[in-house]
Amino acid sequence: MNYNWNWGVLVQEPYLGWLISGVGWTLSVSVAAWVIAFSLGSVVGVARTLPNRVLRGAATTYVEIFRNIPLLVQLFLWYFVLPELLPQDWGRWLKRELPLPEYTTAVVGLGFYTASRVAEQVRSGIESIPRGQVLAGYASGLTTAQLYRYVLLPVAYRLIVPPLTSEFLTIFKNSSLALTIGVLELTAQSRQITEYTFQGFEAFTAATVIYVVITLTVALGMSRIERRAHMPGFIAGGR
Repeated sequence: MNYNWNWGVLVQEPYLGWLISGVGWTLSVSVAAWVIAFSLGSVVGVARTLPNRVLRGAATTYVEIFRNIPLLVQLFLWYFVLPELLPQDWGRWLKRELPLPEYTTAVVGLGFYTASRVAEQVRSGIESIPRGQVLAGYASGLTTAQLYRYVLLPVAYRLIVPPLTSEFLTIFKNSSLALTIGVLELTAQSRQITEYTFQGFEAFTAATVIYVVITLTVALGMSRIERRAHMPGFIAGGR
């Protein structure tokens, strides 16, 4: 194999700047999408455990739709199909006048997809709490809202830190699909460096190392949270 190795290309301009920019967009897309995913997923997950059948059914429908459609297909639907289904003025605003339409679409698409997965984590956390705690809360005079606020959610979130860590790591990796709708995140910038320099091994090795550093940093941070949130002696009993 007569491949011409040139690791120095990674520290040359503009290629170094492209990598740094790609890291910035990857972090920006991932963190913004996680805010949506965690917030919306928490609401949907709670709704799946409520006694109201309408809310529970609507939340279940959301989870089954967004969880079972591939993320890449969802990004295409958000970016290419949705503007065509809306009234002409709205569609034109989404395609031409919305600031950073590719970035916004990636954040929304990734956030809504991950929210369906977070919702299942929240639901499982709530339902793993022994029913005795629920009955004790009602016996103490708590309303349903107070029960969730003071009893169920504080315990459930501490129980689901490990699976939430996995989802948080996954959202960084899934952000690479944003390149398909024009977001110049890390993977897209690595491809661009390859096209300009033909140094594909170097470019994608650098991207791999950066992804590993990001995910290891997240994993270490979440492991500290998990240790602090651990509940010694707690045994989940189901509802």
